[in-house]
Amino acid sequence: MTVPSKTELDSFHRYLTYERALSSHTVTNYLRDLQKFSLWASGHNVLSLSDIDNAHIRHCLTDLHKDGLGGASLQRWLSSLRAFFRHAMRNQWLSRDPSVGISAPKRARKLPKVLDVDQADQFMSVPGDNWLAHRDRAMVELLYSSGLRLAELAGLNIDNLDFPDQTVTVLGKGNKKRMLPIGSQALLRLQEWLIVRLDKPGKKMKSDQTALFLSQQGRRLSHRAIQQRLALLSSKQGIGDRINPHMLRHSFASHMLESSGDLRAVQELLGHANLSTTQIYTHLDFQHLAKIYDSAHPRASRKAKKLAESDNANYSQE
Repeated sequence: MTVPSKTELDSFHRYLTYERALSSHTVTNYLRDLQKFSLWASGHNVLSLSDIDNAHIRHCLTDLHKDGLGGASLQRWLSSLRAFFRHAMRNQWLSRDPSVGISAPKRARKLPKVLDVDQADQFMSVPGDNWLAHRDRAMVELLYSSGLRLAELAGLNIDNLDFPDQTVTVLGKGNKKRMLPIGSQALLRLQEWLIVRLDKPGKKMKSDQTALFLSQQGRRLSHRAIQQRLALLSSKQGIGDRINPHMLRHSFASHMLESSGDLRAVQELLGHANLSTTQIYTHLDFQHLAKIYDSAHPRASRKAKKLAESDNANYSQE
């Protein structure tokens, strides 16, 4: 017998998929995390849900950490267990949550890589006038213009675009819709792409009639294909780093915050549920912030600094 049982896991699977409407990728991660606990429990004489206590969760967490699982993975593992235990209590399989009061090790917060404005301009300048060039230009311009996630871009349909309002409606995490502005360059490239979208050289394509971005076979462009295309463009455009969709999203956020200073607006544009997720971008360009401080603060100008250094030198000679 496994803990949780197959019946309990199936119920949790349906809950995540239909009630919470989570992506298949997220559901898979939740179930994989539970499987890790199930394997641990089977080797430690834990026979039923009611046998699980706080010490079991801590012991398993410690063992996973010793096995090399990092802070981010451990946090997700603990979140998966908590979600399952809440589901178990709603179904009266448990009378208490054995994960209460347990914290996973904090993960090191890495700053995301971003392009500077010149690099972004260089990357967007996709040369050529063929079908692929039109598609790729529209794709990278829209990613950078509106800060889309990879899944949001891949899932776009033509009717998600509103050219008169210059907006795009995307389906984000948790099936939450949000409307985003589209920049003028992205609008131009999208219009050019839609003109040639169904006219691949040499033949009329039998294609997905709804998907905005298509493969050369006429199918909706997959996540993997988008990632591979951006990696290829990185090399062709002479960008040293391998560009991925998330790097363009990070660059969008960083450049927006540098220009506007409005963290709440950037949070809304990115579709972040928590402001703390957006705050990572406030650390990306300290030099830029230092320049603003230096020019704006009445006692922080370069002249004042040099004068102070001169005064200190004179004082030391007296």
